Amino acid sequence: MTLIKTTYLGNLRTEVEHLDSGSKIMTSAPKDNNGDGLLFSPTDLFASALGCCMLTIIGMTAKTHGFSIDGTTIHTEKVMAANPRRVAELILDVEFPKGSNYSAKEKALIENSAKTCPVANSLDPALKKTINFIYE
Repeated sequence: MTLIKTTYLGNLRTEVEHLDSGSKIMTSAPKDNNGDGLLFSPTDLFASALGCCMLTIIGMTAKTHGFSIDGTTIHTEKVMAANPRRVAELILDVEFPKGSNYSAKEKALIENSAKTCPVANSLDPALKKTINFIYE
């Protein structure tokens, strides 16, 4: 079980603390929703959670099968909708380092791991997820 403490700091900002480690993250409301946009917004954290989870699970799979994904990045675009205000789509570009020559089997392992990570499995099916795997 993970314990997380969230404190409202005023000015549409929060501080989130991971109680086991003491690690902290701050958020602020985005510019398009009455905020200053100077920090991650809560929906930015939501969107980035998918990429973090995907890379973690892909990394576990790679370690188990004897290959590396070190240096892999995910660029995430968050598309908002209104009425009700929500995240409508996440577009993720998964970019592997140049010179990474993955076999067809490794690519299948990577893509299956990414699409079945715990965060992906927890998202509402109505949330559109566009995932692009860029190997070179």
